[in-house]
Amino acid sequence: MDKIVKTDAEWRAQLSDMAYKVTRKHGTERAGTYEDFPKEAGTYMCVCCGAPLFEQDAKFESGTGWPSFFQPIDSELVGETTDRSFFMKRTEVHCNRCEAHLGHVFPDGPKPTGLRYCINGVALTFEPEE
Repeated sequence: MDKIVKTDAEWRAQLSDMAYKVTRKHGTERAGTYEDFPKEAGTYMCVCCGAPLFEQDAKFESGTGWPSFFQPIDSELVGETTDRSFFMKRTEVHCNRCEAHLGHVFPDGPKPTGLRYCINGVALTFEPEE
């Protein structure tokens, strides 16, 4: 996998203000911001580099207000780090190709994995299946 490395100025020029805040500065969008996410078959891609991260058939309604998935397409593309911000210990997930912050993963998801990848909608783009 080729790593994508850009300067801060290049990321700012490419991304919306909110996408920059979330993906490059580890921010979080307000819950419910993306309730109109597509329902048809397709792939969710990293907004920064276009890496394919999650399939529509791994998406589920978690009731959290953020898009949730029970598994990534390829675990090599979604990395994990420990996040100790806000006096909590959580597992942050990021795109391994460009290091974009995506959200967090929690152990309270549905079968078959039992995981809930709680992802900021602004960190994703959607490509419908053809």
